[in-house]
Amino acid sequence: MLDSIRRSQMLSPGDRVGVAVSGGADSVALLQILQNLRDDLGITLFLVHFNHQLRGVEADADADFVAALAKKSGLEIVMAREDVGQAAREHGWNIEDAARRLRYGFFQRVINEGRATRIAVAHTADDQAETVLAHLFRGTGFKGLGGIHPQVDSMVRPLLGTRREDLRNFLRDSGQSWREDATNRDTRRLRARIREKLLPLVERDFSPAIVGHLNELARFAREEEAFWAALVEDCFQAHSQKNDEAISISIPDLLAPLGPLPQFRAPFPQGSDSASSRPLTERLIRRLYQEMRGDCHGFAADHVEQVIRLATKSSSGKRAELPGRIVVDRVFNNLIFSLQENAVRGAIHLETAPHQNEYQYSVNLPDRGAIIVSIRELGTSFRLKVIDWPTAERDTKRDGRVLDAALLRKPLILRNWRPGDAYRPYGRRQPRKLKQMFLAARVSGPERAAWPVLESGGQVIWARGMPAAEDFCAGKGTRRGLLIEEDRS
Repeated sequence: MLDSIRRSQMLSPGDRVGVAVSGGADSVALLQILQNLRDDLGITLFLVHFNHQLRGVEADADADFVAALAKKSGLEIVMAREDVGQAAREHGWNIEDAARRLRYGFFQRVINEGRATRIAVAHTADDQAETVLAHLFRGTGFKGLGGIHPQVDSMVRPLLGTRREDLRNFLRDSGQSWREDATNRDTRRLRARIREKLLPLVERDFSPAIVGHLNELARFAREEEAFWAALVEDCFQAHSQKNDEAISISIPDLLAPLGPLPQFRAPFPQGSDSASSRPLTERLIRRLYQEMRGDCHGFAADHVEQVIRLATKSSSGKRAELPGRIVVDRVFNNLIFSLQENAVRGAIHLETAPHQNEYQYSVNLPDRGAIIVSIRELGTSFRLKVIDWPTAERDTKRDGRVLDAALLRKPLILRNWRPGDAYRPYGRRQPRKLKQMFLAARVSGPERAAWPVLESGGQVIWARGMPAAEDFCAGKGTRRGLLIEEDRS
């Protein structure tokens, strides 16, 4: 346990840890283990106990047991009680959900009041296996397969890799008693049926290691979900445009978030390159919805499909209505997410909002020599230098940094990036949007609006820090090259 806690860094020296003790074997074992390890970990302990008021005198007896345990251990205890049944009736929650909400609300108050830096909860490997199976039976994706997380904010679960029976044996060996909650064996509840009937059957007749396998599955699912969440957030930041009333994304960016794909006749045809974009597109739609509403409750797979149909099959002016009064309007080649009452105003605002950090400087290149363009908005200057380009093959270095001056057309303009800017970079077969290049180069959102680009005859041919346009790069036959250097001094 000590190695596991140190490896995961869920507890650190100086932490004040509230141990959530219900009186059951798992939480009593957690308390005793942490007491044994507190000097090694450099932490301070106290108990927290929440009375759900669901089992009458039995619940009160649990509270008395935990209070006596705290006194015996010489530890402070913080206790609370709330009527979970009444809260469930008032809010339309089921009992388990109401109990969880109120219990974790109490834990969070303990954290917010500064009484603890961490709350340790006694979920075990068996709890994890039961949770994964329960989610499977109800229908779930990767997020649900991830089950119980070892750490969420200030809540930590040091026992998540430990079997329940091992903890009971540990308590028996040390002579420590615990309380049993009879409702945990009530097989009218799904979790209890999984615990009392299904898992013992599977362990006996199919796989003795099923609990370990389900825990590994949960870990893999959490890792996958973490990867997807990071990728989706990058795409969301790169492609979306937001104001107080709406959020917008271009349809090409939604359907191909990682870059332009070959044209296709039907949305995401099986076996095409675009089919591989669909998982990311679906997650990006959920992220857009979440940004507008605050969560994804009630937003199901058929709603995601509704948005995809709007993007791939509908025309400008069409709308999709989603749960929570969220609507998605197609405005030409964009989808605009908004609350129903703000839809028109939000769309107009996004379509007409001026870009920040706008600038535009006309450049008159000399036949030889250099011209310096100072960009006040960036506090930097660019030196555009026309140089003789060697004709011998061995003297040239074609690396996408030097442009062929003879291919440039007027007007030559140095300006800030604008949504939709794209060109075919050196060494690439297909054009790429600068948004995609920013994403690959890890250029942050705030930097992008003012990012300098060079336009020749209305076509973007260069951007700071990126390979120049393939069709304008110096090569065989070039006599004069254009080298662009930045002077930040």
